[in-house]
Amino acid sequence: MPSAVPFTNLHCHTIFSDGKNTPEEMVLAAIDSGMATIGFSDHSYTQEDLLYCIRPSALPAYKREVRRLKDKYAGQIEIALGLEVDSMTVLTDRADYDYILGDVHYVIKDGVMWHVDNSAREMRQCIDQAFGGDTLAYAKAYFDRYVDGMQRMKPDILGHFDLITKFGFMDEAAPAYRALALDALHASLAVTPLVEMNTGAISRGYRTLPYPADFLLHAIRDAKGEIILSSDSHAVDTQTCFFNESLDILRAAGYDHVTVWQGGGFRQVGI
Repeated sequence: MPSAVPFTNLHCHTIFSDGKNTPEEMVLAAIDSGMATIGFSDHSYTQEDLLYCIRPSALPAYKREVRRLKDKYAGQIEIALGLEVDSMTVLTDRADYDYILGDVHYVIKDGVMWHVDNSAREMRQCIDQAFGGDTLAYAKAYFDRYVDGMQRMKPDILGHFDLITKFGFMDEAAPAYRALALDALHASLAVTPLVEMNTGAISRGYRTLPYPADFLLHAIRDAKGEIILSSDSHAVDTQTCFFNESLDILRAAGYDHVTVWQGGGFRQVGI
């Protein structure tokens, strides 16, 4: 049965960064699936890692294309222009975007940069080689970097907050881990109260549940934070991955509404 919630997804990638499809292909698929809004948030430029990010020379074309699609498909679907900004990015054109999604993709230890979600092998190497096998020290380095990044960027949305759980190396039930995560969460919520519930690792086969973890969802609710659904989509067939199931998780955690993007801004809708 179709959801009564107007599905909006502000975390979508295209061939301008590391996505598989063009923006127009993503729009057409979103229309076919009945989405109310699609927002594009290709990866910001990170000069230290060029494998997945948008190049500065491509940014004008990215903005022009999304704006063209806004006009072309007006009345069929709402389209928003965003950017997924890594904490390493120096953003100089923020006013050009409808929203900014803030994220951390790297841990830096002793001057060496390690990618957080590139592969399980790289994360294991980082934990073992840079942190002497101490997963808690790794988690602290990540969460410290996350809080620092959010405080500097002040994004509109907190992206995949507990990304370091992607490959299963964190003991999420451990009190010490939870204390680190909760401290970082509250510090980040003080900057930006809107958190994405990100299902991207599910569509790519790494997880069976979305970020953030259930104990974090409860903390967000108790702190009067807000949740917005996203699938961190990199292809046309994953734009609403696990959305209905995510609504069930939120209801079980005591939520009665989510945030969506409609009419050019954020608003709350009941679930």
